[in-house]
Order: sequence, then structure tokens, then C-alpha cells
Amino acid sequence: MNRNQLINIAVTWFEQQGWKAFPFQKQTWTAFLQGKNGLLNAPTGSGKTYALWIPIVLEYLKNNPEYKTQHKKGLKAIWITPLRALSVEIEQAARRFADETGSGLTVGIRTGDTPQKQRAAQKKSMPDLLITTPESLQLLLSSKNYDNTFKDVNAVVVDEWHELLGTKRGVQMELALSRLKKVSKDLCIWGISATIGNLEQAREVLLGPNSEAFQNSVLIKANIKKKIKVQSIIPDKMERFPWRGHLGLHLIDEVVPIIKNSRTTLLFTNTRSQCELWFQKLIHKYPEFAGELAMHHGSINKETRLWVEQAIRNESLKAVVATSSLDLGVDFAPVETIIQIGGPKGVARFLQRAGRSGHRPGEESVIHFLPTHAIELIEASALQKAVKTMAVEDRIPYLLSFDVLVQYLTTLAVSNGFFPKEIWPEVKSTFCFQGITEEDWRWVLNFITKGSQSLQAYDEYKKVEIEDDGRFKVNNRGVAMRHRLQIGTIVSDAVLSVKYLKGGYIGTIEEWFISKLNPGDVFTFAGRNLELIRIKNMQVLVKASKQKTSKVPSWAGGRMTFSAQMSELLREEMYAAAESVSSGKKRSPELQALQPILKRQQKESVIPRKEEFLIETFKTREGYHAIFYPFEGRFVHEALGSLMAYRISLLMPITFSIAFNDYGFELLSEQQVDMQQVIDNDLFSSEYLMDDLYKSLNATEMARRKFRDIAVIAGMVFTGYPNKLIKSKHLQSNSQLLFSVFRDYEEGNLLYQQAFRETFEHQLEEGRLRRVLKRIAAQTFVWKDCEKPTPFSFPIITDRLREKLSSEKLEDRIRRMLEHLEK
Repeated sequence: MNRNQLINIAVTWFEQQGWKAFPFQKQTWTAFLQGKNGLLNAPTGSGKTYALWIPIVLEYLKNNPEYKTQHKKGLKAIWITPLRALSVEIEQAARRFADETGSGLTVGIRTGDTPQKQRAAQKKSMPDLLITTPESLQLLLSSKNYDNTFKDVNAVVVDEWHELLGTKRGVQMELALSRLKKVSKDLCIWGISATIGNLEQAREVLLGPNSEAFQNSVLIKANIKKKIKVQSIIPDKMERFPWRGHLGLHLIDEVVPIIKNSRTTLLFTNTRSQCELWFQKLIHKYPEFAGELAMHHGSINKETRLWVEQAIRNESLKAVVATSSLDLGVDFAPVETIIQIGGPKGVARFLQRAGRSGHRPGEESVIHFLPTHAIELIEASALQKAVKTMAVEDRIPYLLSFDVLVQYLTTLAVSNGFFPKEIWPEVKSTFCFQGITEEDWRWVLNFITKGSQSLQAYDEYKKVEIEDDGRFKVNNRGVAMRHRLQIGTIVSDAVLSVKYLKGGYIGTIEEWFISKLNPGDVFTFAGRNLELIRIKNMQVLVKASKQKTSKVPSWAGGRMTFSAQMSELLREEMYAAAESVSSGKKRSPELQALQPILKRQQKESVIPRKEEFLIETFKTREGYHAIFYPFEGRFVHEALGSLMAYRISLLMPITFSIAFNDYGFELLSEQQVDMQQVIDNDLFSSEYLMDDLYKSLNATEMARRKFRDIAVIAGMVFTGYPNKLIKSKHLQSNSQLLFSVFRDYEEGNLLYQQAFRETFEHQLEEGRLRRVLKRIAAQTFVWKDCEKPTPFSFPIITDRLREKLSSEKLEDRIRRMLEHLEK
């Protein structure tokens, strides 16, 4: 059969289903059948799965004209999915086409959920098409004679590539593909990506820069204008001083008619606690929803999650409250309406969620935006524009992730063993390791065989042996078993217990927050001001403090931050808001609804314009407040707040309490700051940024925490057996011990250096921080000395109070504050 005849088989099959193939699907079929690699960019719900499954089957029909009578068993194609939940859907689509064309091809799934019996059966006889995850693929590479398993594979499809890019799972995929290219000579590699800004780079990372695969590749864009309608839920009465009250729950009555008027609705929240809260409040206030409303997030057990997913498909549920666990979603055809509760923090995430409704080619997606406080309406207005221009974020790929490389080489050593001369060019061909030097390579090989320079005395780090023929091999069965148990790059966050020095348990706190504190720092927890004495054995030892100012913890679940793209859109909308107040010109319904707040802000202070940077100061009974408004997202503000507090303390002896949200940050002190001196001394300069960040954020402590993940991924610390996991505190103390050894005796250790690099590049977004400082330095500082808190400052102040007070006390306190402000 020639190419046209093959494509006609697919077109005819589509017609039998009552469908019409999109041009992008036909383009992909043609490119694949021409032997090209590529990246397919298409929106959610547009038929991406069939764009790549179909040519895989057609290729098989072409190469096996006797397919109806003779079927050669064995693995022929691999489909990688980042989420286990997606695998069932993909399997159904694949099986449908494979069966209805009479190809005889079998389809199987292999993920962490696959029963042991099924895995054993697969070992004896692999399906023709295997759907799996990055981790399960690495496990297959750790099996003896994996090259026989993969030798006839002619296609690998990496689904949702935008979700893997910019993560260490993506690095895992790069390394696995570099091996598969050599094991299978005629391999076709394709990625599927939905919303992403840097598509060209995404293709380069997938295929390897300057590789033959990249030279012989195409980028296919669907060019389907997905109709997305954004409707904001605007409260009838707009408060003058916005605050994140009840996480949007005061609008629950506006949400219920939307749910009742739709067949099925997904309510997306940003955090698990918010998800639980909305579910409880809806059931409590509207008991008639019992049995029709469910909840879905990552902490819920697998059986319940699968039940919920199935119940949406067969429309036995009216609504589901969910977190990002349903972001990528399963192919939920019946979902009619999406409600986004609170700002999604990124355009790509918003579009992804919107695409879950009207999940059929050509259908309009409707998404309702519910603000958790009034100023989030500016985000809603910004998202309206983003949806029109499809302005989505880049995903920044990792470079030189030596922990993943150490794990990968050990995987190869566990299976057949490897010769460094063969593997070195493969590793060097990947995007992540294009900059690796021969010296780095020798270090890594030395590390897996001898445990690095400072650990040579300890046998437990000598995992890989060099055999007489030069092959690197793991011969110890215990080492091999422990390694297989720990394959993966997702390391969960550790939680520490907070205890008084003299005994008495207070609660638990996430370690990322505590890692930024030095002994002597005061933080608020469980309504008390506590002084940090020391961190010992995963316990935070504290004593009560009478100091008024303190740092306020927040939990990682609530730590989603604006993407750079979202920040820019928000600022543009803010400038438009300033214009609308002064000119009286009509703007979007959201900005129109915000007029009372904007006018009040203009009266009390100003709404900054494009060329202006706003600083507000005022005094309350809590002390002297200085609020800065970069509108850059909470991560950037957290770093900026610490940086400014440190730089101001060099001008005058002073201590600060720091609070921040997505719009700005607050420095609260018991003494007044000479703001003119701050402006005159150019404290927003990007000069000496790294040095000052080191000093202001206790970077060594942050890197020490980052090192725990690196140590786990590199296999230096064992996490335990499935029924006997090692306690977090032991993992932490083991990795801290290693960190200290490297700091004192081996500063050139690549894993130790990586901890610092990742802290600055990925956690603190140093590059973005630098760009923000340059932008601020070019703006005109507008300093307003106000009489009392302004509408813009109010959400920042109330966020700080929220961590100190119970919700009842907080509401009383805010009510009193509002009464005072409205006078």
C-alpha cells in the first residue's frame, strides 16, 4: 500500500464514526509515514490522540502486508503519559482503531497502578502498543535484556510534553530517548503539546539539539481557534476594601444557579484545603446536592478518584470540586461548564482548565471566573485578553541535572551494564547535558563507582563495579533492588514538628518555610509568636517570644505564584484601570465593577501608571508599614521583600516583619523608615544581587533543603521499602550529613553545587528577579505617605493577619478595621 491508500483507510474510518479529519491530523499522518519526527501542538479536546495513534497502526499495516494471517508479537510503539489517569482513555482510543481496522495489534498499560500479575504477563509477552509513564519506562530500562524488548520499537509518543518540560521527569525522558534511539534503529519520536510559549525549544529538548532526529523533524500546529468564553462572577455589591475573605465563599449563592443550569460542572480550586472547604460548604448550605457532588484531589485514594472520573463520564454526578489533579483531565466529553475559583496564576493553566468544557472539536468552552477578593477581577479582565491573544508561558528546561544522570547510569548498570564510551555521546546529545564536560563525566563515573572523593571509605556508595572488559555493572542484588524501588524524580515535601524547647507539641509546618529562618528569628504559628532556637531531627525547637514583629508561615499548597506572562498581563490591565479612572472611559465589565475600589485607591493614594512604581507608607497600632507594588507574583515578592529588608538594614539598624501576595510586599517595623533615603540610595539595583540574596535569604540553608531531593534522586539516601518507608527525619538528617561533608571537604562535588544552582535558578527565579529590578530601576518612584491602609494594601495586611488569627477572630478584626477605614 502506498501512502495515499493508507491515509484513505484513516479518512474512511473517520467518516464511519461521523467525523471529519482536521488538516493538522492529516499533516501529522503524512509526516509520520514519511519517517519524520516532530512535535504536534494542538488544543485540548481537538483529537490529538488519533493524530498519532493512527499513523503508528498504518505504518504497521504497510510493513506487514500479511497482517491478517501472520502477526509478529512484540513491542512496536510506546506512548508516554505524565498522568496515570490519562492511560485508560488513551488505551480505549487506541484499541478502537486497532480493532476496527483488523490490524490485530494489542494494547496494554504499564504504570504504578498495574497489578503485579499483569506485569509478569507483560514480561513474557509485551503488547504491541504500550502506554506507560516516564518512571515505568525507566524501570523497563533497568530490566535484564531490555534491548531485546525495545529492538523492534519504531515509535515513541510523549503526550502532554509541556507538562514534562521544565521538570526532572522531562530530563528522565531525554535520557531514555537517547538510549532508545540507539537500541532501535528506525525510531520515530513525537511529542504532543497543548498550551506552551516556547514550542521550538520544546521540540529541540524532545529530540536533542543538532541531532539527526531534530534535523529530520517538523513542528505541526493545529491552528484551531478554540472558542473560549470567560464570564466573571461579579458580586452585586463591591466592597471598598478588598480582602481574601472566605476564599470566595461569599459568592456561593451565585455559583449554585450555574451548577443547576448545567449538566455537569467542574469547580477548579488552587489548593487542596480550598477544595475541601468548598465541597463542605456547598453540601452544608445546599443539602440537595448530596450524592450529586464529589471532590477530586491528589490526596484522595486511587479508587475514589477513578470512581469520580467514571461518574463524570456517565453523567451520574452534577458537579465535582477539584484541584489541578484534573487539570490535564480525562476525556470528559459531558462536562458543560467550568468554574475557576480564584486567580489561576498562569494563562496556560487557565486555558487548560477552560478546555475541559466543550471537550469536542469545534465546541465552545465556557469558563466562569470567581474572584476570591475584588482585585482578582483585574486578573479576570487580563485573562479575557490572554484568551484572545493565546499569550501562554514558556516552560524552562533543566540543565545539567547530575542527580538524574547518576540515577540513569545506575539504571543501565542494574540491567545489562554499560560501556562509558558508548553512553557518553548519547548523554552529550541531549538538551540537558549538551554542556557537560569530559571532566564532569569522569566525576559522575567516579561517583557511581567510588562514591565521590570524600566518601571513598564507605562501601555503601560503591554501587557500580567496573568489570574486566570495562563494563560498568551492578552485581549486588540488594543494590539493584533498592535502586529499582527508588526510580523517579518526584520527591515529596517534608513536614517538621514544632515543639517547645521544654516539651509540648504545637503542630507541623512545611520545611520550605522553616528553611529560610535563622536561629533567633521570630515567626507566628498557631496564633503565637515563637522564636526559633534550632532545627534538630526534623523538629523545630522554639520558645515563646514577646517580640511584636514576626515572619508569617504559609503552606506550600497555597504558594502558587503568578507566571511572568500573567504578571505582565496584570500590570497592563492595572495601567488600563488607572486610565479608566482618570478619563471615565468605559472598560471591561470587571474594571467597571471595580470603579468604587479604584476611585477610593486614587483618593487615598494613586493607581500606578506604566512608568511609575508605587510605594505606600502609613502607621497603624501594629507599627510602621511600607508597602511596595511590583505586581510580579508572590515568589518574586518573597525574595524582593527579604532583599529590601536586608539592604535597608545596612542603612539603619532596624528589624522587619515581611508579608507578601501576588501584587506587592509589606515591610512592617516598630520604627519609621526614611523612605526618601531608600529611594536615593538606589536599593532596587540588580548589582550585588547574588551576594545580597545569599545574606538575606540564608541561601545555604535553602540549598541544604534542596539537596535532600537531589540526594534521594541520586540514590545517596534510600527512602525505604514499600511497607517500611524510612521516616522523613532520617532522610533529612542523612542528606544534611552528606551536605555538611561536601561543604567541608569537597566543595567541587557536582551534586552539592547543583543544590545552589537550582535554589537560585528554579526556586528564586534569579533571572526573573534581575529583570524585575531593572524594570523598577527605570521607573519613577511614587511614594505616598498615607493616613491609613489603602484598598491595594488591604489584601496584603489581611493575609498576614490570617496566619495569626483564627477565622472568627480574623473576621471580627477585619470588621473593626473596615469600620475605622470607612469613617
